[in-house]
Amino acid sequence: MGKPKTVHLPRVFSFWLAMLLGMTLLWCRAGAQKIILHGKQHTLLLCRVQQQIDAYSGMKELVFTLVEPRSFQSLTYRQTVSDFRIRAFPEPDERGLATDVRGNRIYRLRWQTPHRPVRVETAFLARVDVTLDTLPLDRIPFPIPEPPEDVLPYLQPTRLVQSDAEAVVQLSRRLTAGAQNANQAVEALLMWIVHHIRYVLNPPAFDALATLKQRSGNCQNFSHLAAALCRAAGIPTRIVNGFTADLPYQVEGDSSSFQFQMARGRHAWIEVYLPGGGWIPLDAQQSKFFVSSRYLRVEVGVDEGEAVNDGLVRWRQSRQAAKDRPSVEEQLEIEPQDDRIQLSAVLEPLPFQKLFLAAPVGAPTQPLSKPEPLAAAPARAESGKLANLQFTRPSVLGNLQFPEGLNFSAMARTRSPGVRNELRKNFLVETAEYVTGPVEFAQAFVLDDPLLLKGIDLALAVFGGQGELWLELSEDVHGRPGKPALHSAPVTVRRNRTPGYHWVHFSFRQQGAVLGPGRYWLVLRFRGVPIVNWFYTYGKSVGPADGTRSRPAGSHSPWHRILAFEFVYRILGKRPSGH
Repeated sequence: MGKPKTVHLPRVFSFWLAMLLGMTLLWCRAGAQKIILHGKQHTLLLCRVQQQIDAYSGMKELVFTLVEPRSFQSLTYRQTVSDFRIRAFPEPDERGLATDVRGNRIYRLRWQTPHRPVRVETAFLARVDVTLDTLPLDRIPFPIPEPPEDVLPYLQPTRLVQSDAEAVVQLSRRLTAGAQNANQAVEALLMWIVHHIRYVLNPPAFDALATLKQRSGNCQNFSHLAAALCRAAGIPTRIVNGFTADLPYQVEGDSSSFQFQMARGRHAWIEVYLPGGGWIPLDAQQSKFFVSSRYLRVEVGVDEGEAVNDGLVRWRQSRQAAKDRPSVEEQLEIEPQDDRIQLSAVLEPLPFQKLFLAAPVGAPTQPLSKPEPLAAAPARAESGKLANLQFTRPSVLGNLQFPEGLNFSAMARTRSPGVRNELRKNFLVETAEYVTGPVEFAQAFVLDDPLLLKGIDLALAVFGGQGELWLELSEDVHGRPGKPALHSAPVTVRRNRTPGYHWVHFSFRQQGAVLGPGRYWLVLRFRGVPIVNWFYTYGKSVGPADGTRSRPAGSHSPWHRILAFEFVYRILGKRPSGH
């Protein structure tokens, strides 16, 4: 390999300290945003769910339960359900219907000694209307008055929502100490969660205390922690289970548009009860006092340990089959029949790297407290001295966590804690974008220290087709990708031999490029007709809030569209000695 070359970006790297401080200010002004939405969403969705349960020799009884989605109305979200139907093959020996203490309508299907696979198909039509007018929730006092008797159970601690734990109580009190109304209290709690908890797909535990310790989790973790903090503050909170549609929607800002998208799959969020406002939905991962029209509400409970009946599998078996258990596959289809979006946005800066959606509440207010500010990296040296450094220390950085090799089309249920013959639904969802089609994508990464670049890996699933992939590395110009500076070696497309997503390596080794501290952009390019998905995680795990962008392929238009998620990538190279 020849002598390493320094990638010079004169407009950005005159002096490291000036650049780093400037980028910190830029991120706080333009990247991290509280997006206050006004307007309406109207969406009509046809939802089909198919459950395939494989029986086996020795199974004496199989019981499957599901919950009927019901119509629901709140200040911001209204769901109207029609044409709900269930079909089962073979026909069960027994059918039952009951309503539990939380108001869930639970269907129970039972088969005696099933000898062949069981298939259950459900379908329903859901009209979802989201209306975002100014809410008078700033007039509700805090602490809030005692709620009605039927709401009191949602103030109690549970095994998964430990609202009486000292760590939870102290944090809740500290965050809401200056709250003058219910809106400020809820926002203070949510802002802390959004700032400090990182999304991961498959955490080791799901309860509120574990989430505080892990500082990470999936939708169950976010919901349990939010419920615990709210209940500790005297705000009744319940867990909601349902589905989300992978139907993106855009919100226009002053100079950029924001795109929000959930995966198609199961999801958990919460509803808080406020006097005069009733039950109001929110998603502790990203939104206050509303969820979008992509959310389909199915089941509620005090925690995930109670809201388990949709998709629950129980069975009895002979002693000889004691080690066996059925396999369960779920297929979900959500088809939009109508989708009308009329949203406008008012942007407010946030002092941390997130995008946060909010329904409009009263007059604008100042945040109660400032989260820890972004720390600027210390000044090192002028960019001209990069070539004199000795790069000896291996370095791996980026958004590194994803479920490598997981077959999303054949996922089994999760085993119920403490119950032998019971399998519950899980919340593993395939969050990925088709990146070799009509839209091209750019992902930013940030270096705090100089790096001798060796390669970049992406979490990709190659489904077929023919062609080549390569990466362009671009400079940052005013927070957006600039002209390409480097190109990786091409990678020939080969269909994955094993299911799921895997690291695909793009080599920059022969170029010997030294990157100074700062923000860079990588863009996946292709030729031919490959079929490739790139895995992403909700929120921004490691990069800037505005660091994932898209535009129509081949348009050469500015990268104005900001995406609310972050692609999974890792940057490989060597750092200088002493850094």
